[in-house]
Amino acid sequence: MEFIQQNLMWVGLAAVSGGMLLWQLVNGGGGNNVSVHEATLLINRQDALVVDVRETAEWSTGHIQNSRHIALGHLGKHLSEIDKFKEKPIIVVCARGNRSSSACGTLKKAGFQQIYNLTGGVNAWSEAGLPMVKK
Repeated sequence: MEFIQQNLMWVGLAAVSGGMLLWQLVNGGGGNNVSVHEATLLINRQDALVVDVRETAEWSTGHIQNSRHIALGHLGKHLSEIDKFKEKPIIVVCARGNRSSSACGTLKKAGFQQIYNLTGGVNAWSEAGLPMVKK
């Protein structure tokens, strides 16, 4: 009890961050998590669209070939650009998989059917030795 009183700010921060993680699990990012291997199968076999929700500076350092860049903060305003993919698989990526989880929820609410969140994000893709482009 004394520890909690002396470290109230840290305990509060831990409770809030834990609550946010639980909220994502309960309320759902909306997408199914897929591994890098599963994502490549979706891309190659079902012509899945890859949507990268990282910021422009991150995108410029390297991204998955043929991916569509729509920063998370702009996703709601640009849904019409990917509307024709509502029935197709969409793999949402960010750096590590956290922001893309949120984007999956946005897409699900907008009526997209097959939404997948790349586990580990672009970092996992790169670590697996898969190609990245900068153009």
